[in-house]
Amino acid sequence: MCGNSLSKRIQRFWKQVLKCLRMTLFSYPISGMTEQEVAEYRKSLGIRVSGFDVPRPIKQFEDCGFSSTLMNAISKQGYEKPTTIQCQALPIVLSGRDIIGIAKTGSGKTAAFVLPMIVHIMDQPELKKEEGPIGVICAPTRELAHQIYLESKKFSKSHGIRVSAVYGGMSKLEQFKELKAGCEIVVATPGRLIDLLKMKALTMMRATYLVLDEADRMFDLGFEPQIRSIVGQIRPERQTLLFSATMPQKVERLAREILADPVRVTVGEVGRANEDITQVVNVIPSDAEKMSWLLEKLPEMIDEGDVLVFASKKATVDEVESQLIQKGFKVAALHGDKDQASRMETLQKFKAGIFHVLIATDVAARGLDIKSLKSVVNFDIARDMDMHVHRIGRTGRAGDKDGVAYTLVTQKEARFAGELVNSLVAAGQNVPAELMDLAMKRKGWWKRCAWS
Repeated sequence: MCGNSLSKRIQRFWKQVLKCLRMTLFSYPISGMTEQEVAEYRKSLGIRVSGFDVPRPIKQFEDCGFSSTLMNAISKQGYEKPTTIQCQALPIVLSGRDIIGIAKTGSGKTAAFVLPMIVHIMDQPELKKEEGPIGVICAPTRELAHQIYLESKKFSKSHGIRVSAVYGGMSKLEQFKELKAGCEIVVATPGRLIDLLKMKALTMMRATYLVLDEADRMFDLGFEPQIRSIVGQIRPERQTLLFSATMPQKVERLAREILADPVRVTVGEVGRANEDITQVVNVIPSDAEKMSWLLEKLPEMIDEGDVLVFASKKATVDEVESQLIQKGFKVAALHGDKDQASRMETLQKFKAGIFHVLIATDVAARGLDIKSLKSVVNFDIARDMDMHVHRIGRTGRAGDKDGVAYTLVTQKEARFAGELVNSLVAAGQNVPAELMDLAMKRKGWWKRCAWS
């Protein structure tokens, strides 16, 4: 038993050596930079790092030492160069380190953990019958889990790596059968993954790569017990990655309990809106004026691309959908009362261009990645600024600077007006005089202003 344990430790040691050697051999231009040049490069990208012996950022995918097969898959998906978060996250993860990655929505976080996962899996012995998965990705919502599943399949197919998606709203029996058949990667929502673990549809004995995506949202939704349960069933020598667009202190403290000596990478300001998105804020007298504003502006938005409209209540979503259909718009609705099959069909039709407008609650605020989406409308304000950032981040994806986010603020929403002013200033956006006047009505707001 002791000899077997020693053998496993030796194997892990040499795998770590090979990872480091891979990064060294294929990234000579990076390794040849001085410490000052590295610091200046990070500064130019807006990257801040903390942790022990942080690997240097890359400049191109070739610096990662990926196989020709994986490089072809990257090229086939239209990836020309790494995004900012990928520049720093890829070398960290490829070196075997744990990471806390914080970057704005639409910054390419998914590829930052999927690409190294492919490398990690290819380094492992093949799965035997009823073993697996090796990689586990947890996401807070069905929509985000499905989006990650699709992205993972794009890169996994050429390597013969099987990917399964498990989340609520779909047949548990079918998911059970698929997991029993075997897979190297599982993308899941925490609740459904726990259900299938209890059913013994899969085992975590071979899982050595764990990703928690949009971790703050998972904690917000009350998934902390499930996350701890999942982590408790995965091997202690795992590699753990945690990514999000925002990182409250309470979540970071919890995250550090399940990560080992993590490197923290922050791109831009935590919780700040994507600066590539043009934000337009309209102060209107009351909720009754919102529909007329939308009907007037919608044709112009559709001329630029697809439109996503956020409402706070399911009833509002259905009402807006009904009125827009009456006016002849090609529109669909998405909210929690619709079953998963219906929601996925709606998203697929929206992506295919059958619908030009999607009305949704915050179920669509995270993970929805549609290149044709050019306009986001906050028909109702978000419950907080974190959700506002995620909402408007559905456009302006991966450096696209054509996205526009419209927010309708009523006279009674002075509280949110103040927070919105702070967000606009931080993102270098124009602050309308009407919004500033409304914000000033909030007693003492200017004393807490981030830029005063």
